[in-house]
Amino acid sequence: MPQSDLDVWAVLASLSLVGVAVGVSAWRGLGLERTIIWASLRAAVQLLIAGLVLSWAFDSQLLTWVWIAAMVIYSAETVRQRANGTKDIRNIGLLAIGGSTAFSLLVVFGLGVLDFTPVSLIVTAGITIGNTMPATVLAVTRTNEYLVTGRGELEGMLALGFGRSQVAKVVGAIVARSALIPQIERTKVVGLIALPGAMTGLLLAGVDPLQAVLIQLVVMYLVLGSVTTSVLLVTLASARNLLTTDLRVRDRAI
Repeated sequence: MPQSDLDVWAVLASLSLVGVAVGVSAWRGLGLERTIIWASLRAAVQLLIAGLVLSWAFDSQLLTWVWIAAMVIYSAETVRQRANGTKDIRNIGLLAIGGSTAFSLLVVFGLGVLDFTPVSLIVTAGITIGNTMPATVLAVTRTNEYLVTGRGELEGMLALGFGRSQVAKVVGAIVARSALIPQIERTKVVGLIALPGAMTGLLLAGVDPLQAVLIQLVVMYLVLGSVTTSVLLVTLASARNLLTTDLRVRDRAI
């Protein structure tokens, strides 16, 4: 059987479990069928487009940097959309995600962890942004949710004489811990339950296991630092906006 046919059948086989999930959702009346199907189709289209664009970007440093910039901008806009926020949260997300990505690239290529090639640039940026954006979205979403679930606590703090900075400190700590749990837990179980993607790719490429581990550690620490920094920046900024300048609780954080 030709390799192309094998690839197609492998993709179709992998969809079987998605079909099971859709069937269970329909059977139990969960209403997730359309979401699951749409996510699967959208992922396929996006990956096919990405594959075509990347085949061009890998031959051009300029297109590589344009692609990375586009990822950062799209991520910041996604943060705004998912959190139903304003352009302020988009700008904060742009600063947090863009700054974290720039620092990660500086460390990885400045210290010679990976060769400075278009594919390494895009992969490193993609790993950083792909982990940072969901956590940033979660942080802003949890902050806005706190306006509903913790409104009584906010009013209680105001009654006790808390200012905006004090409220931001208390709420920021609560929200940040919640938003960072997934990333911290993933970091804790690395090597025990799951082998991370970068390390797996290096092993499949024939790289020495210890060398693959060292490279993965660099990537993992940069991702953890990027996620944590971005979450803290966005959380503190949005938490300060829980209250107006005259110390009234807002309807939306940012």
